[in-house]
Amino acid sequence: MQPPIRILLADDHAIVRAGYRHLLERQAGLEVVAETDNAQDAYLLYRKLQPDIFITDISMPGPSGLDAIRRVLLVAPEARILVFSMHVSPDFAQAALQAGASGYITKSSSPDVLLRAIPQALAGRQTLSPDIAQILALARLSGEKTPLQKLTPREFDILCMLMSARDAEQIGSALHLSAKTVQNLHYQIKHKLGVGSDIELTKLALSWGLGVT
Repeated sequence: MQPPIRILLADDHAIVRAGYRHLLERQAGLEVVAETDNAQDAYLLYRKLQPDIFITDISMPGPSGLDAIRRVLLVAPEARILVFSMHVSPDFAQAALQAGASGYITKSSSPDVLLRAIPQALAGRQTLSPDIAQILALARLSGEKTPLQKLTPREFDILCMLMSARDAEQIGSALHLSAKTVQNLHYQIKHKLGVGSDIELTKLALSWGLGVT
């Protein structure tokens, strides 16, 4: 008898975690070995438990799921990671895949989509929910780069944290950067996105759903 597939689950909404933990553990051969509501603990739990697959939200208080993905892959390049997000956006999907995620599944998808994605990711295949696959294909066909795609993964992380009202020192501490570096990247983000103030930056980020976790 094969051992169960061991899963680490990260999502900042307790009700969502409970619902999907129940869904996953009802399936034969799946076991949720730990869960958390933030990227930092997710990284530490991954190092401690070495699960077979890591399922994470992208928008969480503090460092985003992208930061957890990058940190996990630094210590475990073979890690299989699925992003499970409310954002039905090619920008978010591209950011997750560029960070090294094995797939991107939207929370509006049927639960079966997430269940099918787990063995696909473990087999080394990239997997996308049908809604995001279609949107991503159309975005790639257009050939146009959206404003959010102009940001590096690190800049994207900082933008997410700015939306949670953290200052440069708090962001720097969470991302292991100096406050000066964060301030420079903050300026660079505004320059890339073509906004002249933090108010304009906030309005733009909210229009993408970055203020909603």
